[in-house]
Amino acid sequence: MKLALSPDEVTFRDELRELYRTEIPAELRDKVKYGRELSREDTVTAHKILHEHGLAVPNWPTEWGGRAWTPIQRHIWEDELQLACVPEPLTFNANMIGPVIAQFGSQELKERFLPPTAALDIWWCQGFSEPDAGSDLASLRTTAVRDGDSYIVNGQKIWTTLAQYADWIFCLVRTDPQAPKKQAGISLLLFDVKSPGVTVRPIKLIDGHHEVNEVFFENVRVPADQLVGEENMGWTYAKFLLGNERTGITGVGRTKVKLAVAKEYAAQTKSGGGTLLEDPLFAARVTELENELLALELTLLRVVANSTEGQPNPASSVLKLRGSELQQAVTELLLDIAGPDALPVHADAIASPAWAQRSGPGYLNYRKTTIYGGSSEVQRTIIASTILGL
Repeated sequence: MKLALSPDEVTFRDELRELYRTEIPAELRDKVKYGRELSREDTVTAHKILHEHGLAVPNWPTEWGGRAWTPIQRHIWEDELQLACVPEPLTFNANMIGPVIAQFGSQELKERFLPPTAALDIWWCQGFSEPDAGSDLASLRTTAVRDGDSYIVNGQKIWTTLAQYADWIFCLVRTDPQAPKKQAGISLLLFDVKSPGVTVRPIKLIDGHHEVNEVFFENVRVPADQLVGEENMGWTYAKFLLGNERTGITGVGRTKVKLAVAKEYAAQTKSGGGTLLEDPLFAARVTELENELLALELTLLRVVANSTEGQPNPASSVLKLRGSELQQAVTELLLDIAGPDALPVHADAIASPAWAQRSGPGYLNYRKTTIYGGSSEVQRTIIASTILGL
């Protein structure tokens, strides 16, 4: 595989680097680099700056704000974005519902929703998982019953990320309970989370933060023209969406940054007569992670290059599986560097560095990466059946 960039690609990369580091406020990039929590306003600010420069939704069709880039240009855009620690475009908008509407939505839905979705004038959340339908998503039980020009939605979603900030939800619902296969009776609806009958309740996570929610629907009336594509075809759209999500979860650039920060802290941590970074066993552990990241990056390039006409490659499951494992490995590395200093959390009166106090919650939070977007067990099943033909 050719690893060297062409002169035009180098110019493209350097222009992006300059823009990311001059147009996005340094305080936002520092928050990302050092794992400090982003506010809703932080995400909106960064997304809108990128949108103003045509860099928020480059993977979309050009008529809706996308860029006619080559696969390697798209990879450079994402990699440099992550390496510069820029808050990424809101994934629910840019990588999930936007591409689905562009691919499967009616012209009316495209005109109504794609411009504000690209600009983050609408903040979307994802209504997929339910208490009894997580990795087995096709077992969802939220119903939508047609009533004239509307659907009446009843049920519950869970682990709905950032629903507390959302304006609208894209929601998988069961429209044909009698379908011969459970995947066959599912549809995809769009509706305002402030609609009567929608209740959002926070879930406090093990790291102490409020990131996800449970969402209840009680006789929520949704206009029928907010159905995406055809009724009972939602599973097809969900698979398309999840393929894009899994590729985005890989996060090679993000993991590179976390590993660099870990090395920075290790170089400041005393160990024996030197620093932890100079310890042969620790150095070997870092080197192994760097090699694993390089292997993943090469795999990512192959997958991206072979994903044509907007159809995600089934190998996105490989990227999701390995990428999430390496993200967890780096958070574990940070926790080990912090050592006992990781035990206090939000304890200003204790002489423990702030980064060390964040390492424990960060480690706990990243246990989610091998669950969301399809658990590791599900990814292995997809790899075995779809790629290996077992």
